[in-house]
Amino acid sequence: MQVVISDPKTGKSYKLEGKDEEVRALFTGKRIGDLVDGDTLGLSGYMLEIKGGSDRDGVPMRADVPGTGRRKILIASPPGYRPRERGKRRRKQVRGNEISSDISQINVKIRMYGHQPIEKIFGGE
Repeated sequence: MQVVISDPKTGKSYKLEGKDEEVRALFTGKRIGDLVDGDTLGLSGYMLEIKGGSDRDGVPMRADVPGTGRRKILIASPPGYRPRERGKRRRKQVRGNEISSDISQINVKIRMYGHQPIEKIFGGE
């Protein structure tokens, strides 16, 4: 399972390939908008907010759809659909806001920083 960590201060993103058992245990049952402690991922002192994700087929998670399954809903804005014309709506398949074992990528944002800079943790410059 991949965890993509975005840093709002610098605008950079870091990909973390975690062990599936540890990452699934940390994130399973959580919803979009929940806060997660970064200690389990090796980010001591960091607090992360879940912003979204996608499953193995690339179907995006959507915050306003409850549950874990896939649904076809009528949407007019991202995530899941980007209309080319104003007011255009379309029925698209999206996934619910709860993380399950079917999710393959989770997007998180740093809410609270730890003592070490994140560039140093991930081996950046």
